[in-house]
Amino acid sequence: MAEGKTYAFPEQQTLEEARPWWMEQPPGQTVVAVSEGVIVGSAKMGPNRPGRGSHVATASFLVDPARQGQGIGRALGECVLDWCRSAGFASIQFNAVVESNASAVHLWQSLGFQIIGTVPESFDHPEHGLVGLHIMFRRL
Repeated sequence: MAEGKTYAFPEQQTLEEARPWWMEQPPGQTVVAVSEGVIVGSAKMGPNRPGRGSHVATASFLVDPARQGQGIGRALGECVLDWCRSAGFASIQFNAVVESNASAVHLWQSLGFQIIGTVPESFDHPEHGLVGLHIMFRRL
């Protein structure tokens, strides 16, 4: 997240500032991926909206940049899909996948997500300037 390429978080955010956003409260949950005793990734999941929107899940993911390409994101994605199914969600929606994050877009499409829309120029990427945010969706 610190690189500013995937999430629209405030720059220089402290761990204490980020923790409440990342640590999902029930009925959602946060999980970590561990390799050789080291946390290498994390995902949080839960309802996308309260009330009449609570049948649709959402999730967010982090993978240690040094560990990308090792299947950690896929394992976390599969874990989230399994949890969402078992929790009774009808579908899952990602609200803001940075369109220039080609590896994430490819991963989610390979797991059955479709891009259902793109909000143009809604993310200020540090290298590419203003890029779109994809809304991605998948029925469970």
